[in-house]
Amino acid sequence: MKIHTTFFVIFSFLAALAQAQKLKEISIHADRLPMAKFIEEVERKSGYQFFYFKKWTDSLEVTLHQENKPVNEILTEAFAHTRLQFYVQENKIILSYNTPIIEGLATDFFSESQKVSETNFKFEKEYVPDIQRAGEQVKKSIEIGQRQANPKSKATLTGYVKEKKSNEAITGAVIQIDKLTVGTTTNAAGFYSLSIPPGTYTIVVKYVGMVTEKKEIILYSDGKLDFSLAEDIISLKEVTVEADRDANISGIQMGKSTLEMKSIKNVPKVLGENDILRVVTMLPGVKTVGEGSAGLNVRGGNADQNLMLMNEATIYNTSHFLGFFSVFNSDAIKTSELYKSAIPAQYGGRLSSIFDVQLKDGNQKKFSGNGGISPVSARMVFEIPLIKDRTSLMLGGRTTYSDWILKQVPNSSLKNSSASFYDLVGRLSHKFNENNTLALSYYYSFDKFKLGSDSVFSYSNNLASLQWRTRINKNLFSQLSLTHSGYNYQIDYQAQSHGKVQKKSINDFDLGFGIDETNAKLEFNYYQGVHKIDFGLQSKLYNLNPGFINPKGDSSIVSRQQVQKERGLENALYVSDNIDISSKFSVGLGLRFSSFTALGPRSIYEYAAGQPKDNLSLIDSITAGNGKPIKTFYGPEYRLSARYSLSEKASVKISYNRTRQYIHMLSNTISVSPTTTWKLSDPNVLPQYADQLAAGYYKNLFNNTVEASVEAYYKEMHNVLDYKVGSELILNKHIEQDILQGQGRAYGIEFLLRKRSGKLNGWISYTYSRTYLQMNGAYQSEKVNGGNFYPANYDKPHDVSVVGNYKFTRRYSLSMNFVYNTGRPITYPIGQYQFGGGYKIDYSDRNQFRIPDYIRLDLGVNIEGNHKVKTVVHGFWSISIYNVL
Repeated sequence: MKIHTTFFVIFSFLAALAQAQKLKEISIHADRLPMAKFIEEVERKSGYQFFYFKKWTDSLEVTLHQENKPVNEILTEAFAHTRLQFYVQENKIILSYNTPIIEGLATDFFSESQKVSETNFKFEKEYVPDIQRAGEQVKKSIEIGQRQANPKSKATLTGYVKEKKSNEAITGAVIQIDKLTVGTTTNAAGFYSLSIPPGTYTIVVKYVGMVTEKKEIILYSDGKLDFSLAEDIISLKEVTVEADRDANISGIQMGKSTLEMKSIKNVPKVLGENDILRVVTMLPGVKTVGEGSAGLNVRGGNADQNLMLMNEATIYNTSHFLGFFSVFNSDAIKTSELYKSAIPAQYGGRLSSIFDVQLKDGNQKKFSGNGGISPVSARMVFEIPLIKDRTSLMLGGRTTYSDWILKQVPNSSLKNSSASFYDLVGRLSHKFNENNTLALSYYYSFDKFKLGSDSVFSYSNNLASLQWRTRINKNLFSQLSLTHSGYNYQIDYQAQSHGKVQKKSINDFDLGFGIDETNAKLEFNYYQGVHKIDFGLQSKLYNLNPGFINPKGDSSIVSRQQVQKERGLENALYVSDNIDISSKFSVGLGLRFSSFTALGPRSIYEYAAGQPKDNLSLIDSITAGNGKPIKTFYGPEYRLSARYSLSEKASVKISYNRTRQYIHMLSNTISVSPTTTWKLSDPNVLPQYADQLAAGYYKNLFNNTVEASVEAYYKEMHNVLDYKVGSELILNKHIEQDILQGQGRAYGIEFLLRKRSGKLNGWISYTYSRTYLQMNGAYQSEKVNGGNFYPANYDKPHDVSVVGNYKFTRRYSLSMNFVYNTGRPITYPIGQYQFGGGYKIDYSDRNQFRIPDYIRLDLGVNIEGNHKVKTVVHGFWSISIYNVL
């Protein structure tokens, strides 16, 4: 025998003696504290060193409160309902799993028949998973829950998914169960919940730009399992991935696109900027009216029908630099999600889409930074851990030096021009404990430009948000969001003489517009078995300054004007439930009830019945006092969806939603401009609402390396806005006289083919869509094109986008964008005629003609720095050629 009997006698005696002795007394308080954290706390307070496999504690939590108790009593209580057992040896505490520790020897231990075989003991402080291959991480089997004689038909598996490097929660990570066509995604706190029958499974966690992680589990009953994903470093030889069912197959959500900045850095750039909105326009169903224009048109919607959010705060103007850049600093973004259909019930206020951007919380483990320099701009983001694993700060900034560039141009008109912008962003995040997290965010942007004229245009966004996430119990989460959004523009006019600005002029003025939105939103997420119930309430207060003009200087004779200010209160309640009826069939049911009240102080103009709205029919006005309700609009917003899995690699989905919008953008230009204003609903300008029905087929091909999908939709819109010929939208005190409201309809079909991995990756999308409007008022002045349907300004029937990246080596890659779309509609003058002693221009029907089709090819070469882990600075070069064709 290699281990002598004497050794066992001594070892057992010492172990028994160590257990019997009174251990050090400590005080400890824990509420749902992860077992690993609890053990660390005991180590810190007692001085004992624990030895165990970390996988034993992955799904365990501790709740206890003890004052001045021996360590062994505390551990006995903490391990009472687990498979963990312990014994103490000197200053070490050694854990065992599912194996009883016998302190005495068996009575027949010394008999001749007793055979003792060689045993090797090995205890490790941490369990280090094996890396099976690049892009995939597999851990050994983990037992979750308690064995039960009569197990329930379903067990609930919950947990968190975080980024290993920074400890940030990962939103939108896909969790899938092998052998079952079920899956889910993490919420804003990185939390997930799955209800599945007890059994043995492989659980797969995926997220773009992260190593796919797999864990073998044996699920007995309800339990917890957390994941920490590492950043993906793809081997050149690794051109395929393991078959993983993606959310496009197993998830109920349709019409959703998730963009992660790590996945789009290789897309060719305009003026060297990573622009997430430019990538969004390459997705099916998303268009713009042209290059260098601001605003998106999603599934037949106008640019104001998209709710643009940054950590729950609304952004009213998303453009920098006359539309060439977006306001989003790519290095500060964690995730962004676009919803085109099946819009979740927690979102509302716009007809067509939701674009939700989440900022980075900041690295909680170590200091890091990202930055870049382009031909016209520079950006930088720092992530600072203030308290390790608890408090982090993210700070970022971006600016342009285009003014200096313009001064070098020999053209005198351009030399006297200016175009500049800057933005600042910050987020402070603090984790009080495992159940409570508080985050403060701030964003400010400012643009100023003058293009060889006598007017200086400027506009700014000002956003602030506070988010408090709480885990109330194991099934219930909440998030309180308080936000403020501000947007304003200003035109500073100074007369010029011979190309020089005059110090004093009788025509100098300042003109401006402003809107402030204050928002409070309380959300709850409840997980129970096959149900995932979201419910909450929201309230928004609008304060709007439609426009003003003030004389500038003592010598100016410009009359002071102020369009009366507007206020409004928007409220909403919502509830939704995603139900997994079976592994193949899921349904989503949601209802949002919203209301809007126009508030005083304000006067509402009344017009004679049976006559068009104009100065001749204006008969009276009604004045409401401060805070007094003028008129309330309300109505339900339905959210219905369903998914049926045809196989592990194919599914079909259908959805219907109704949306309502109480605030309207006023612009007679084809895209969002700095002089765009907004208007709240009132008795003369009614809220918009829309109904959309969508259906889709989704299939994964070639060992799940290629995703294919086709989605079709039909949308009807009501009370959409257009304008009379010659309408004046700035400083118009009777704006309702120039606004037309009518019907709209949009329909289309979208194809997408996407390859996410390998040397060659990217996507191809094709969209056929049509959007028509109808302004068919009771009077001729309220009709457009005789009251018939006509194409909207942004109607582009055919749209093709190709985004590709080919990786030659781990450092060198070639990328390209290709875009083709039908030319947008336009109204042309077709003749002139003489009337009243002068000539008048005769125009075609509205949007009767089209500009030429648009085609563009961009190419880019990307060079990454070395991949040495210990290198302090990792570089990345991108050289792009824009508009090759």
